[in-house]
Amino acid sequence: MQASSAYTFPMPQITTTPGPLDALWQAPAIIWVLLAGECLAVALALAPGVLVDRWVYFGLASLAIQWVALLTLGSLYLFRRALATIRPQRLAYIALGLLLVNTWFVVGLAWVTLRGIWLMDEDQWSTLVLQSTGLVLSVGLLGLAAFHNHWRGRLHAVRAKQSELQALQARIRPHFLFNTLNTGAALVHQQPEAAERLLLDLADLFRAALAGPRQISLEDELSLARRYLEIEALRFGDRLRVRWELPRELPAVTVPALSIQPLVENAIRHGVERLPSGEIEVAVSTTPDTVIVRISNPVPRPGGLAVPGHQVGLNASQVRIEALTGGRGNVQTQLLEGRFVATVRLPVGG
Repeated sequence: MQASSAYTFPMPQITTTPGPLDALWQAPAIIWVLLAGECLAVALALAPGVLVDRWVYFGLASLAIQWVALLTLGSLYLFRRALATIRPQRLAYIALGLLLVNTWFVVGLAWVTLRGIWLMDEDQWSTLVLQSTGLVLSVGLLGLAAFHNHWRGRLHAVRAKQSELQALQARIRPHFLFNTLNTGAALVHQQPEAAERLLLDLADLFRAALAGPRQISLEDELSLARRYLEIEALRFGDRLRVRWELPRELPAVTVPALSIQPLVENAIRHGVERLPSGEIEVAVSTTPDTVIVRISNPVPRPGGLAVPGHQVGLNASQVRIEALTGGRGNVQTQLLEGRFVATVRLPVGG
């Protein structure tokens, strides 16, 4: 095989997957929190019994609600490391507690700063504290119920995805395993060292496959793809050429384990395997928000028409990347200048 860069890849190391709080630091979640706060302020301003100008009431309610919401988000972010090991259900109750504490803090701050200009006696301030506490508890308990339903649905979805991934893995493994064992058997007497290397590479690949769905670094995933290509190089010999286009330092991002290797396997099965010879290209590039991995192979049919296949490897990669990146990553395919190109887009920062 020929490669444009010579990397020595370490064995894959398991990394942790994002926790339930990580979504709160994303811009869409913050925007939804702010919009929900504004809707609550509108509802309070339109409620019967408001004795002051409703626009003034809306402005004060909006200011107080947004302060409470942002302080709660800030508190959760500040203590995110300590909260990372807590069960999601218990974490929801901690968030409700922080919401109450921040509500009392904002009301207390308003009492300190506004009691001289806002004509309210002590009883009215006490009533305001009780009303705010009741409102927060009502909204918070509704949020808890919604969170528990969401979390149960998410767990069911994850289990369903894992079952689907296992079924896809079961369909991928036999074809590759039989070919590899046949190659190893042919090498045992003629090239025992090559046969030993083949079996070691095969063990690494199956160790990663049997570990189940998880995330590993991009460097480790490319290591698995390289091991696979080394095995296939023993089978195809000079028929297979591989060109790597990698940056000097690979981006520090995580990918679903065995999400790129199946695409490389597809490039072999539906490209080089059907041709007298061919070149597989694996390239990595980056943008400020995305890491892009491209795998391309020659198209066997004249005129650039792809050979139809079962697309098991493509489907497996698509499911893995969508499931373990929250829908932010994807796999796209296209025919480009007589080559079949699979493009993996992975979000930077998880």
